[in-house]
Amino acid sequence: MQWTHEHDELRRTARRIVDEEINPNVDEWEEAGQFPAHHVMKLLGDAGLIGISRPTDYGGLDLDYSYEVACAEEMGGIHAYGVSTAIGVQTNMCIPALAKYGSDALREEWLAPTFAGDLVGCIGVSEVGSGSDVANVKSFARRDGDDYVINGQKMWISNGIQADWMCMLVNTGEENGPHRNKSLIVVPLTSDGITRHKLSKLGLHSSDTAQIFFDDVRVPASNLIGEEGRGFIYQMEQFQEERLYVVARSLGIMQDALDTTIEYTRDRQAFGKAVIDNQFVAFRIAEMQTEVEALRALLHSATEKYVAGEDVTTLASMAKYKMGRLAEWIPGECLRFWGGQGFMHENRISRTYRDMKVGAIGGGSNEIMLQIIAKRMKLSG
Repeated sequence: MQWTHEHDELRRTARRIVDEEINPNVDEWEEAGQFPAHHVMKLLGDAGLIGISRPTDYGGLDLDYSYEVACAEEMGGIHAYGVSTAIGVQTNMCIPALAKYGSDALREEWLAPTFAGDLVGCIGVSEVGSGSDVANVKSFARRDGDDYVINGQKMWISNGIQADWMCMLVNTGEENGPHRNKSLIVVPLTSDGITRHKLSKLGLHSSDTAQIFFDDVRVPASNLIGEEGRGFIYQMEQFQEERLYVVARSLGIMQDALDTTIEYTRDRQAFGKAVIDNQFVAFRIAEMQTEVEALRALLHSATEKYVAGEDVTTLASMAKYKMGRLAEWIPGECLRFWGGQGFMHENRISRTYRDMKVGAIGGGSNEIMLQIIAKRMKLSG
């Protein structure tokens, strides 16, 4: 991956916002159980960090996807995985299909203010019975004149409490099979018939996560993104960018876990010497750093091919799988080297340990990634 001066300047802008506007507040947001999404998104929007690879007609920068990855790596410097999760939903999860397939009117109404940070978006795919099994979505949108009438529910929706709109995957037919009967629809979350419930989680405390119910919710039929019946296909396309984003931002938080652990084990004395002077500790940290660099190389390879227009389903799935494994292993190993201090709530390593558990689940579980890889390798049907 060849980084340019323009990449470096974008990184500098993103890093400044993270260091000066976000990190000084994350402890407070974690304790409050929610970060101010509209405030943070506006900071990013004003800096041009939402819509980096999207059309300039609606406020994007129309740069290639390597710039999105560069920004995502800087978002990994946020000391709360919940905040970077929410940002990723805004920048790389709720907008790709709308930016690519939405009508001009729909993009003007919803995409432009989302790029500006004036609106907060979310993605509505997962349901209680269909997390990884996207084809099993049960929510249904029935056509009634010039409207769709939506019934159903969505689960584990990041930004779900504060979001202004949802890019919602719903069934719009009962024929053609589960891959051809779904559509993506922009749903204003202030619509009548919508009920939101905030969820309590093991980690990601600063990210508002919701279960959302839809009871005869009417939205204009013009809110359909692209063609009816192609929502599943659009969603599968979006997953590739989502996975590249989650890998990119995870590098930063894993690196932070290693850096803070190196500093602590150099300072902490046990049995007359620094903890890091034990060969096992030093070797394990060296092993973990090697794994992070291998993941970074895999991400950059996938990004380079994606920018060149190649299908990176296999590489993106490999990177997401590798990240999911490291997200559980690295924080756990680092926490042990902190001893009793690692178990204390106030130490960032314990937050990282909790937050990173989702790395093996969200955006496609480790097992789903292996299923995709095996299928692409023609090892299974």
